[in-house]
Amino acid sequence: MSVRHVVPVPRRSATGRVAEVYAQSTADFGQVAFMMLSPAPELHAAAWAVLRESELAGLAPRTDKEVVAVAVSQANRCRFCIDAHTILIHALGEHQLAEDLLNDRVPTDPHHAALATWAKATRTLDPAHLAAPPFQPELAAEYIGTALSTHFINRMFSTLTDEQLLPGNLQRARSVRRVGAMAYTRTVHQELARGDSLPLLAGIPTASRPAWAGDTPIGAAYAALRSAAADGAALLSEQSQNLLRATVAEPTATGPLSHGTWLTQRLTRLPEADRPAAKLALLAALRPHDIAEADVTAWRATTSANDTHLVRLLGFGAITAVERIEEAITSRTSTG
Repeated sequence: MSVRHVVPVPRRSATGRVAEVYAQSTADFGQVAFMMLSPAPELHAAAWAVLRESELAGLAPRTDKEVVAVAVSQANRCRFCIDAHTILIHALGEHQLAEDLLNDRVPTDPHHAALATWAKATRTLDPAHLAAPPFQPELAAEYIGTALSTHFINRMFSTLTDEQLLPGNLQRARSVRRVGAMAYTRTVHQELARGDSLPLLAGIPTASRPAWAGDTPIGAAYAALRSAAADGAALLSEQSQNLLRATVAEPTATGPLSHGTWLTQRLTRLPEADRPAAKLALLAALRPHDIAEADVTAWRATTSANDTHLVRLLGFGAITAVERIEEAITSRTSTG
C-alpha cells in the first residue's frame, strides 16, 4: 500500500499518541493501523479505537463482524479493505466464506448471507433490508460499530492510498491470500479486553455518546471519532459545510452519481475561493475514488494548510456521510 497526498509518520520516529496507536494496533490487529491518518493524531487514534472496540473486541463472533466489514467494503468499492478483511476471514479458517465474499457471491450459510445483505444495505439505506437486522439486540452495538467504522475507513483508504494491499496486487492470487492469512492466525483468535483503546483518546471529547452503543466502550470511541473528524469543518466556509450536509442528505447520494456532473452543479453555488476545499470534502463523502492529485494541489494553492489539515478535511467529509448512514440504520435497528 502506498499512501498518497500526505506523508505518514514513520514507525521509527513516531511518538506520543501515534506511537501508542502503532503499538496497540500491531499487538491487537497484527499490523500498524491507518498510517495515512497519522498526520492527524486525534483522528488516527479515534478511528483505531472504533475499529478495535467494535470489530476486534466484544462478544459477537469475529467472523460475523468480518463478514460485515467485507460486505460494506464491497458496497463502497474499497479494494484494499475488501482484500484485507478477506485475508482475516481466511485467518479465521473460513476459507470458502472468504472466497465467496471476495468474489461478491452469496455465502452458503444463511446467517452470513443475511449479515452481508444487511451490511450492503447500510450503503444503499434500503429500508427493506435494514428493518430486521440479523443479530441480537444486545450485540447490535458491535455490528453497527463495525459497519460505521468500515464506512469511515473505506473512504479514508480510497482518498489517501492506492488501495493495493500488496505490491502488484499479489493478494489477488488465492495461494497468496492463504499464505498471507497465516500471519494473522494468532491475532484473530486472541480475546481482547474491551476498552483498552480508550486511554489513547485522552483529551478528545467523548461526551456525546450514541444511544445505539449503550454503555459499551464503542460509544466513547465513536464519540471521539465524531469529535476529531468535526475539527475538519473549520477548513470549510459555513456555506460549504451546509452544501456538504445537504448533498449527503439527498436521496440520490446513496446511489450511483453521474461522474462530474453532480459535483459541478453544486460547486457553482459557492464562491470560487471556497470550491477547492468543498470539492475535496464532497468527494470524500460520496466519491472518494475520484479525488485526484490535481484536486489536492488546487486546494493547497488556496491555503497554507498542511497534511494534518488535509486529513481533517477529508475526515470531515467522510464522517458527514457516515453520520447520515448512522441516522438511517439506527432509526430502524433495535439496540435492546
